[in-house]
Amino acid sequence: MEHSQSTSQSTVPWGIIVGIIIVIITLLWFILSEEEPEPVVIQEPVVEEVLESQPILETEIIEPEVITEEVETIIEETVEPELLIPTLDESDTWLEEKLPSITWRKELLKLIIDDDMIRRVVVFTDNFSQGILAYEHSPLIKPTAVFSGREINENGKVIIKWDETSSRRFSLYVDLLRSIDSETLVSWYFELKPLFDEAYRELGYPEENFTDILQDAITKVLDMEIPKERLELVRPSVMYQYKNEEIESLDDADKLMLRLGKENLLVIKSVLLEISEKIARENN
Repeated sequence: MEHSQSTSQSTVPWGIIVGIIIVIITLLWFILSEEEPEPVVIQEPVVEEVLESQPILETEIIEPEVITEEVETIIEETVEPELLIPTLDESDTWLEEKLPSITWRKELLKLIIDDDMIRRVVVFTDNFSQGILAYEHSPLIKPTAVFSGREINENGKVIIKWDETSSRRFSLYVDLLRSIDSETLVSWYFELKPLFDEAYRELGYPEENFTDILQDAITKVLDMEIPKERLELVRPSVMYQYKNEEIESLDDADKLMLRLGKENLLVIKSVLLEISEKIARENN
């Protein structure tokens, strides 16, 4: 009995020790399995093999660049087509077809002389900028009504005053100018500018730019001062003259602007200022 009890007591600690060892081994296995990273290096050789198996990638990258350049060239050619304009001698036909689209007062186009229109504009503008009126080269027909003064009795003395009703003969011309689309007019001018320059060279100005002369003529109108009082006239012969010697000494272009009348001149100034600004903007 004593022998069997000693045997039983000696076996219990070994069982406990074995169990503890098994638990420790199990815990270590779980801990080590969680800390160990997942292997990813096996993907690297796969990438290298794909790159090595496609040696033509470099050629494929160059080809799209060449195609892009060709597309850009085609687009540029499409956006900026070459403008086709008539010759100077054939420009009347071109203008006759285009003019009805520039104004809503198409009935007033009859005021324009449709013969050698560009040359007429160039010659008249060049002379006007110098204070000269070249009526034979006017781009517009002459008014049918004539200038007249009004005789007024002031303090028993008969004087001749400016008759404002005389300015009405220019009203249709002013209405035509006011009805024109200035944006389109300036666009046409620069489209046909080679023809204006050609006509200007025919006058003996091979090096000068007609746009400068056009702006000079416009500036002459804009700088014209409008008299505050009605002008007094004299009539030493068939033709009327201004009694004020300073006004009578003005050049013919300035005196024409006075005959236009205050209201007409103000409208012309307004329209020409707009045109001048657009020409300057396009010319820069």
